[in-house]
Amino acid sequence: MTISTLDVAVIGAGPYGLSVAAHAIAEGLEVQVFGRPMHAWNKHMPVGMMLKSEPAASRLADPRSAFTLNAYCELNDLPCAYGLPIPVERFVDYGRWFQANTSAGSAVDDDVTEVRSEGGRFVLTLSTGESVRARTVVMALGFLPFARFPAGLAGLPSALVTHSSQVNDLAEYTGQEVAIIGAGQSAIETACLIKEAGGVPHLVVRAKSLEWNAVPRRDRASIARLFAPESGLGMGLRSWLWSERPGLVPHLPAAFRRRIVRTTLGPAGAWWLRERFEGVSVRPATRLTHSTTRDGVMLSLLGGSAEVSTLRADRVIAATGYAVDVRRMRVLEPSLREAVEHVRRAPKLSSTFESTVPGLFMVGLAAAPTFGPVMRFVHGAGFAARSTTRGLVRAVRGSAKAAPVLVEQP
Repeated sequence: MTISTLDVAVIGAGPYGLSVAAHAIAEGLEVQVFGRPMHAWNKHMPVGMMLKSEPAASRLADPRSAFTLNAYCELNDLPCAYGLPIPVERFVDYGRWFQANTSAGSAVDDDVTEVRSEGGRFVLTLSTGESVRARTVVMALGFLPFARFPAGLAGLPSALVTHSSQVNDLAEYTGQEVAIIGAGQSAIETACLIKEAGGVPHLVVRAKSLEWNAVPRRDRASIARLFAPESGLGMGLRSWLWSERPGLVPHLPAAFRRRIVRTTLGPAGAWWLRERFEGVSVRPATRLTHSTTRDGVMLSLLGGSAEVSTLRADRVIAATGYAVDVRRMRVLEPSLREAVEHVRRAPKLSSTFESTVPGLFMVGLAAAPTFGPVMRFVHGAGFAARSTTRGLVRAVRGSAKAAPVLVEQP
């Protein structure tokens, strides 16, 4: 069965997908969101996790800014203050409240299994077997398709190794020795949660020591606030620029953009984890070279002074981040996926987040190589929703017949 043509099909019901939908429907477009609301945050984050970002930087975006995280907390008489971490379970409930109270409330739980181009339109095949036609498609896939594993874990069975984005129920690690590869918030917090669940975590990090974020302060002198303003990505002029002016980032050289995406807010643990982290085994200045399955998993490690050592574990968790790669957008039919031009596997995008395939838009982490590090975080959803909606209106209503102007990516 084929349903009538939509103006906009949004694939993904996370913060970016719901924010784009809220803006696009406010412009009078016929929009349908596909995916279970906040599914990745609910099922692909460890139970008990806390958000590292401040409440003001963790809100979804609607055109009137009426459905913020602060508004949700006030309505439900929940604490929501600067410097107070938000439990992931509360954030999931907030996202669903946002979805129910905005025009994005019509999300369809069915997954999209394939998107193909046909006759100048897009055809989406759903997990039910139904087909949906759309004039435009917004890919709001989030982080799940882009999980990165170190080469040293290649060949291990999925029963023994997983990415941190697949960790949800910590009870399954009770009584187990768990090697965690990584030095960022995900690695450190996962180690804490596993320890508290009765497991024995071992952190393997390439850095000489772990980095920790400072306790946030707002009682700073005026001159300090002038030269280190507060932003959605923290304190500092550069953080403010990348956070509050992402529209400027595409005009920077491609190599510089890649560097700021990689280094802004680099691996570090939240200040409120330090006490909980005490007692966790850490192997600093250590690089994983290879691994074998022998009595669980045996990791071969190379220390900073070329010292070789081994670490035995029952399970391994790779908290090693994400790498944007068009090839991993498996929901796109192969010929459509190959039509998306890219640089170093990151899609080329216009100023309105449109790819080189007219009508196909990409937001969230997939847009970070173009618009900078804020696209790695919820805080970027507002800019992405506003910019993308301009492109959607133009594409649907035909107010501009020319192809989108792409960002230069030498």
